Amino acid sequence: MSADYKSVVEHALDKEFGELPLEAVTAEKIDAYQARLVDEGKLSARTINKRLVALHGILRRAMRVYGLRSNPAALVDRQPLRRSGEFSVLDPGEVEALARAADNDQDAALFRVAAFTGLRLGELRALRWSDVDFAKHLVHVRRNYTHGADGAPKSGRVRSVPLIDQAAKALDGLSRRERFTGDDDLVFVDDVGGHVDDWRLRNRFHNALDKAGLPRLRLHDLRHTFGTLAVQAFPLSDVRAFMGHADIATTMVYVHHVPQVDAADRLSRLVAKAQAPDLALASTAA
Repeated sequence: MSADYKSVVEHALDKEFGELPLEAVTAEKIDAYQARLVDEGKLSARTINKRLVALHGILRRAMRVYGLRSNPAALVDRQPLRRSGEFSVLDPGEVEALARAADNDQDAALFRVAAFTGLRLGELRALRWSDVDFAKHLVHVRRNYTHGADGAPKSGRVRSVPLIDQAAKALDGLSRRERFTGDDDLVFVDDVGGHVDDWRLRNRFHNALDKAGLPRLRLHDLRHTFGTLAVQAFPLSDVRAFMGHADIATTMVYVHHVPQVDAADRLSRLVAKAQAPDLALASTAA
């Protein structure tokens, strides 16, 4: 079992179904569990489906090993996924409200860095102090921590991201803590200097959203927050490089997401400027 699915079993499924006899895990109970997760609004459809898939696999094995007659999870419909390109974001003021509502200083810094650098969660968990270049205002993305091990970033390539003042200030504050500040130490750590637990971090993130009175969204949407800000300041090719996208089409979703409220006015001025010489000639001829 992968570390990811092991975490799903330990932190979610075991708590919900672990005390029940196999025969008591019915499609109705699974449906009710799914409905409750949807109503709570804390998890994405993809995450809910991951739990359902894991439960399906457990019950399928129970059929083979323990003689369970049927797999009730096979009768439960998956949660519909949002269409590609749909996501929620926070504006900079809301990012600050989220950070102020965080349980601790490290979470506050992580939320700011996620929203203002666009690093993926695995990249944040793998970030070390040697990757942070305060002098050049850069964060070097060299690793991605998933399934219990460091690996290459998702794109397969090392990249560098601008370290804006708001993120730099957050990281500077963390760099002044008593322990775990050496070049090889992780930036975001648990109590013993290891990688932060993504499950507990997500729970604290949702609690901070609730405390700040912000809409429910995913931790990954902080990365989208950066994308929608970056496309307003940089060419698409730069944003693609910053975010580690393999395809420029992925980056384009941020352009579509940012409302161009002044688009008609800008185009009107362009047309008016182009028409100006013709209008001047017409006026002279008259």
